[in-house]
Amino acid sequence: MIVVMKSGCRRDEIDEIIKRIHELGLEVNLSHGVERDIIGVLGKVPPELQGMLETLPGIEEIIAISKPYKLASRDFHPRDTIVRIGGVAIGGNKIVVMAGPCAVESEEQLMATARAVKAAGANILRGGAFKPSTSPYQFRGLGKQGLELLSKARELTGLPFITEVMSPEDVDLVASYADILQIGARSMQNFALLDKVGKAKRPVMLKRGLSATIQEWLLAAEYILLQGNDQVILCERGIRTFETYTRNTMDVGAIAAINRLSHLPVIADPSHATGKWYLVPPVSLASISAGAHGLIIEVHPNPDSALKDGAQSLTFDHFQALMTQLKPVAQAVGKELTC
Repeated sequence: MIVVMKSGCRRDEIDEIIKRIHELGLEVNLSHGVERDIIGVLGKVPPELQGMLETLPGIEEIIAISKPYKLASRDFHPRDTIVRIGGVAIGGNKIVVMAGPCAVESEEQLMATARAVKAAGANILRGGAFKPSTSPYQFRGLGKQGLELLSKARELTGLPFITEVMSPEDVDLVASYADILQIGARSMQNFALLDKVGKAKRPVMLKRGLSATIQEWLLAAEYILLQGNDQVILCERGIRTFETYTRNTMDVGAIAAINRLSHLPVIADPSHATGKWYLVPPVSLASISAGAHGLIIEVHPNPDSALKDGAQSLTFDHFQALMTQLKPVAQAVGKELTC
């Protein structure tokens, strides 16, 4: 349920409504709009609540919400959420690009990549310190050493960085280094982890699960939001279907759907979606056209020798070419590439 207040209503009228809602053991989310304030009611709403509130002054309209997610819903929060990391704004009419290696392998590899993506116009450095692997025999990351190298790359280039956290026990460690915490597709429904990052004072990027519906994805975001962290970014990275040519099936339509259903910014990951470097540029352009607020791209100095995901990684030259292509497409859909 949402309570739409009249334009110019008094603060004491809002406080009285919130007080009545709290008396029933429910929580509220107060959103201040340009013209009106909106009170979102969280929890299992009893049928008598609407009649109780209708008698109070200052209310323009009471709307029942059937969606199971509340805080992530545009009904509760009509304005776009803008997530700010230093001078970088994610959301609204800005297009941001996160780029870097799938995994941090060495200081030389990471510093070379950080310099290259910075020079090409990337806003945020990506790199995995802790890496989930389907096989236990594959490279699983440098751990804390990787975080230290990412911090060094930030000092070198000025780029904030995003990296994945895989377990609740590692959240405090990763948050002490990273600017953005990434929840990978395999962890989308690790609810203990979602609760933990919700309590961390860091923006969180939540990737869509391998076979997750849009509703399940938004409900996972709800876990983070409910803990008081409103700096949440969604990431469409393709879903598992019967198709085997690509690594996953990129759901470009989900990007447009998220913009309609939610106020949270949504980033596209064409690298993990396609699994093939030559498909990354066209899918990147399609994602921006569909309304993505940015991209997360894998870039490596020598993809043929990469310890993780070399087949989907762009070389420095290919990444530079992609950045050149992005600008006119962003402008065509009324957005700005922030280089």
